[in-house]
Amino acid sequence: MSHDQQVDTPRAPDSPGGWDPRSEELVAEAALVREPAAWRGTVAGAAGTGPAKPARRGAVDPVKALMHRHRELCERAVDPLEIAAGLEAHGVTDRTAARFRHRDVFALAEEMYARVPRDEEERGAPAPAASRRGPEGPTGWALFALLPGAVCGLAAAGVELSAGHTRYAVGLGGALAVAAALRVALRRGPLRAARHVPPATHAWSCFLVAYALFGDGLLRAALSGGPDGPWAPSTAAALALSLAVAPAVWCARLFAAGARRRLSLSRGLADFTSAVRPLLLGTVALYVCALGALLVGAGAVYGVPASAGAGALGALLLLARLLSSYGFLRAPLLMLGAAGAVEVVCLASVFAARLPGVAWLAAPVEEAVRAWGPGAVPVVACGAAAGVLLLHCLRVLGRASAHGDGAP
Repeated sequence: MSHDQQVDTPRAPDSPGGWDPRSEELVAEAALVREPAAWRGTVAGAAGTGPAKPARRGAVDPVKALMHRHRELCERAVDPLEIAAGLEAHGVTDRTAARFRHRDVFALAEEMYARVPRDEEERGAPAPAASRRGPEGPTGWALFALLPGAVCGLAAAGVELSAGHTRYAVGLGGALAVAAALRVALRRGPLRAARHVPPATHAWSCFLVAYALFGDGLLRAALSGGPDGPWAPSTAAALALSLAVAPAVWCARLFAAGARRRLSLSRGLADFTSAVRPLLLGTVALYVCALGALLVGAGAVYGVPASAGAGALGALLLLARLLSSYGFLRAPLLMLGAAGAVEVVCLASVFAARLPGVAWLAAPVEEAVRAWGPGAVPVVACGAAAGVLLLHCLRVLGRASAHGDGAP
């Protein structure tokens, strides 16, 4: 077949529209094999051995085929970085870009952006502020974030002022009211989930919160031979975690706005990643400081030390919800489940050690509690899970594709 003859674009018959991402690499390879004359002209011009001949984009034009594949992305893009983010989200890497004769994904996106037909006014128009995706919410989200803390404060005051069976009724009603307020705050604020969160994620989150309220007392009673009766929940931890919803929402908004601003200013994917990762670390550190202050203040009000386990849980819940707000649901489910499983195993080992011949099962938990107190269990479980989620956040939220219009 001569070079002037039409070369068919490879197509995957199984995929909708006759294309799948592997076709991009096949097109590039076909271009490299079937356009040797164009390459020889380009190389000769670069080496200075003769006049440079422009690479012919005739029958085989892999970039044009790629533009056709991502036509909607190219047409709505307001700058090359938005196209680069979309390509990154579809799995196009620098190695793939090299097959299209570009040094990296951003260089490939720049050519695609330059070749998209559009009006001159549209080409020169600045990117609108609302064109970037960000986990914002309806107006009033900043005030809705205060609801869980306010409702929990009223419920805690009601519990303190009541007695007997009325106290249990007030506590149960307060817990339901706090859950409803939390649902409103998360559904309307920057931490709203981008997709439907699996029920298991909610279940593990509820279990971890319940352990933060009752787990330390239950573990202490179990190690002393009980439990012999009801034990008081950690009201200070409940109040601090509820009040911490507001700084969590505000920090999420701060991160989203900062990431979009850096996305509009960056001139490459690596440039954006190096700018957004310190922003994420600073946002998490700011929230942890706010949560620590709330735990210390709540502990001072109720005359108990600040709960480090509740602090680790708060960091874990923030990172899990932040990932969910950008559409990443699997890692939060796994880490919340892992932290909950560790706490369940620790409690179960203490009760199982009462069976004959297996007293050694409770030895690790007993040593940890003896050295650091019952709060060591949630600190280790939730702290380790939060560390893993933080590393995952740095990886996935450091991509430009997580913050673009087409982000999941």
